Amino acid sequence: MTINTHRSNDMADDTQTSQQTIKRLIGDLYSEQAESTLARIDALVARYRPKVADTTPPTDLFDERDTILITYGDTLHADDEHPLETLHRFGKDRLTDIIETIHILPFFPYSSDDGFSVQDYYAVNPEVGTWDDVDALAKDFGLMFDAVFNHMSAQSAWFDKFLAGEAGYEHLFMTESPDTDLSQVTRPRQSALLTPFKRPNGETVHVWTTFSADQVDFDIRHPDTLLHLLDVLLYYVSHGASIIRLDAIAFLWKIAGTSSIHLPQTHEVIQVMRAVLNLVAPQVILITETNVPHKENVSYFGDGHNEAQMVYNFTLPPLLFHTFLQQDATVLREWVNSLSTPSNDATFFNFTASHDGIGVRPVEGILDEKALQAMVAHVNQSGGRVSYKRNPDGSDSPYELNVTYVDALIVPSEPQALQVKRFVLSQAIAMSLAGVPAIYIHSLLGSRNDIAGMESSGVNRRINRAKLAYADVQAELDDASSFRAQVFAAYSHLIAVRRQQAAFHPNATQEALDLGRTDLFGLLRQCGTQTILALFNLTPETQTVDVSQWITHEAVDVISGEKKKPQVNLEPYGVVWLAKDA
Repeated sequence: MTINTHRSNDMADDTQTSQQTIKRLIGDLYSEQAESTLARIDALVARYRPKVADTTPPTDLFDERDTILITYGDTLHADDEHPLETLHRFGKDRLTDIIETIHILPFFPYSSDDGFSVQDYYAVNPEVGTWDDVDALAKDFGLMFDAVFNHMSAQSAWFDKFLAGEAGYEHLFMTESPDTDLSQVTRPRQSALLTPFKRPNGETVHVWTTFSADQVDFDIRHPDTLLHLLDVLLYYVSHGASIIRLDAIAFLWKIAGTSSIHLPQTHEVIQVMRAVLNLVAPQVILITETNVPHKENVSYFGDGHNEAQMVYNFTLPPLLFHTFLQQDATVLREWVNSLSTPSNDATFFNFTASHDGIGVRPVEGILDEKALQAMVAHVNQSGGRVSYKRNPDGSDSPYELNVTYVDALIVPSEPQALQVKRFVLSQAIAMSLAGVPAIYIHSLLGSRNDIAGMESSGVNRRINRAKLAYADVQAELDDASSFRAQVFAAYSHLIAVRRQQAAFHPNATQEALDLGRTDLFGLLRQCGTQTILALFNLTPETQTVDVSQWITHEAVDVISGEKKKPQVNLEPYGVVWLAKDA
């Protein structure tokens, strides 16, 4: 046996670097309590390392084969089995050739916010399944879990212990005097920031509730809180999580008199999490969910090595929506050419839809007010809703467009075949960009607005969170004439083809091209072994484009398998991926 001493030395160096990083950060964050906090972190690492199957640092964190499905654990349901079992069955039946990782949105016991008001981080909601179901799913797919670390349910045992002043929990949640000036705090909601609660002794305490009165904010300024959250983080890894999503993490560290968003201490806590994972499970990826303007969003890459390896590309959904609405790729092209990542260990999580709506804050400074209002009007006309946020001056601004991405994109007056092509074209653009594509289950299934679910619940976001009987979905997917089947088939084919193209590696170069007209979009992706010229027709008419500047003879469209000359005919809402080897 040959022992790779270089690798062993590298791992030792990585371990030492991570330990030094943790020591420095804990010293910055907790000063006098640093020594005891470090000892507790050491014990935590020692306890969880044996529970992780593979602790070898990966050579590549991601590649062109990576595609992530986003879904609730109970989006699909069937009789006589847990929804997680149904999801697993769907995965094995339909997804094995196209999906690498499944992001199961919070599957823990919860009291509100469709899972994001967690009552117990260590339990699986029995209405969804069991840890055995999760572990079984992890044998066939990578798994992405949510770390909802800004807040927890007010109806949780942890919060009860906090109110009772129980040791280890007495500092767990953030309190403030109602007389404190909190006018500078950035608010993502219109609800009250402080919510009064009574302790068992009758004392009233006012707790920060950034998102709702049922979601009480953690006080990460105390090391006890950090240790609780680190334990949850590593517990998820022990159950097969290969990607951890840090939900609403931008609000984590709070200081009265500041905006309490993106504070330096928040970045330092993320760096602690990254370093701890490097010690226990260096193959696990952190992704930050920060639905904010682009410059602030990408700050969570850190230096490219010390914070999140992936960030949500939040600008993409609204900007792509605008591009199709205006049939104009000008702003999209300029924006794509402005994108960069700080290292090859950092990339974008490219999505167009999720369990939430289409956030519009990320296009601040990119789209003007007229463009924003056009999107708002279109959503209202399509049966969707618009959610608003409260500004420091007391005014309200659009925060999120609540609509399925299908209904945002299609033109109702067009025939079904064109509706399918137009929607799938939007997804093809997202899949062609540098990064890892992430696909919401309702986009993959071509789901339409769930108006009834939204109206019956009074929750705008329910429009995009329909629960589906698996038997009905199967029947529709087996009916080649159905909208759902046609979207799924075209979408699945694109994913399968994409996974075979080296030029779609997240670290392959990209350039959005000037094709001399605004109703076409072109993208050049290149790596050492392959070049792909991706062309997209934003119109419902056939268009011809001369690409002799990039393709001098013939190239193969890997989607259709056809050879194309430099004069390319693009079908209505057509896409081609012209590939040539280096």
